[in-house]
Amino acid sequence: MVIRGNAWLFGDDISTDHIIPGRFYHLRSNLDELKKHVFDDISPGFSNKVKKSDIIVGGRNFGLGSSREHAPLIIKMAGIDAIIARSFARIFYRNAINVGLAAIICPIEGLNEGDELQVRLNEGVLEDITTGAIKRFAPLPSIMQDILNEGGLDAYIRKYKGFTI
Repeated sequence: MVIRGNAWLFGDDISTDHIIPGRFYHLRSNLDELKKHVFDDISPGFSNKVKKSDIIVGGRNFGLGSSREHAPLIIKMAGIDAIIARSFARIFYRNAINVGLAAIICPIEGLNEGDELQVRLNEGVLEDITTGAIKRFAPLPSIMQDILNEGGLDAYIRKYKGFTI
């Protein structure tokens, strides 16, 4: 699986409240409306600027805070196909995979906003097309890659009638 898009840089400790500001909690049953407010407080207008297949680059502890499944889901709905970060909050990481959003733990030094990135999930390779830099990461376990390939856990379970490990 290859993901290619432009980088959007975020820092350390991006919480689910940064992703979905609490004042929009009432929209959780209207995901199309909720996605319009993704990252509103830290990157106003983000949902209007992001393009399909773009990639978020985060620092440490990306997705900390509450276990809102909506946080990775609206990121994906906004057009993001992958998040690359130094580390993730455990529940956010699992929720991301479950909704079909690739979450990659990888060094991020030298990546810049707007750089064109290519992620080769099966190989564990991140290439910065803009600079030519190559970074390596531990490939996701095969079951996680299978879940991502199907578009998320729900689609995976429907297709395979459960888990195959």
